[in-house]
Amino acid sequence: MQLNLRFIIAIIVAAVSLFGYYFNTSKNEITGETQHVSMSADQEIALGLQAAPSMAAQYGGVSTNAQARAAVQQVGQKLVASTKAGQTPYKFQFHLLADDKTINAFALPGGQIFITEGLLKNLKTEAQLAGVLAHEIGHVVGRHSAAQVAKSNLTQGLAGAATIASYDPNSPGSSIAKAAIAAAIAKVVSMRFSRNDELEADKLAVDFTPQAGYDPRAMIEVMNILAQAGGRSSTPEFMSTHPDPGNRIALLEQEIAADFPQGVPAGLKE
Repeated sequence: MQLNLRFIIAIIVAAVSLFGYYFNTSKNEITGETQHVSMSADQEIALGLQAAPSMAAQYGGVSTNAQARAAVQQVGQKLVASTKAGQTPYKFQFHLLADDKTINAFALPGGQIFITEGLLKNLKTEAQLAGVLAHEIGHVVGRHSAAQVAKSNLTQGLAGAATIASYDPNSPGSSIAKAAIAAAIAKVVSMRFSRNDELEADKLAVDFTPQAGYDPRAMIEVMNILAQAGGRSSTPEFMSTHPDPGNRIALLEQEIAADFPQGVPAGLKE
């Protein structure tokens, strides 16, 4: 009787998780994709604003270099004003972080975008900075954070259902092991989607940078800079949330060639 009840509860939990995921859909006006998201744009903005101070604190707070901060904001806002990003409800703000050791840039949902001094000092041109910021703008307009939240809720719900169904009161250790396996599977699934998000953000950046007057090939230079700065990771690419820079270069070259079959127009800022 208890076994049947556990299975019934597990099925209900799994069904609620699946229905909650697959019936919360919306079309992304920028990418044209139908996405599974449960947050509104206003909720994304609120979440990003709420998380921004603590995220900045992890990287030493906002940079004290007023000139560099202004340059980041200027390039970021130029990208927003020149592309469809400016037609979205997101409130874009660009922040330079004081950490000069860490090479990183990231975006929070709703338009809060960050780049560290450690990455900025390795960039050599304004177009390279534009490429980095355009990639992060791509994450925002692609609603990647909102989609990841929905996927995380789904995988956690299914993992919880599996734990309930497999629980053995006579052998509690077995349920712990099975739960750990379920959690590991959920993590791998999330990482796979995350890598796809990175590649989509690269594609959007290839679209956005020339619209703002920047040469998209500067993004290839950024990949080379990242590869030289970080070296090749000992972690296999499959288990990494960011695709290998070398592999991203090949895909960037394909996207640029597809967008500009006659060659990149002259006059774009390199």
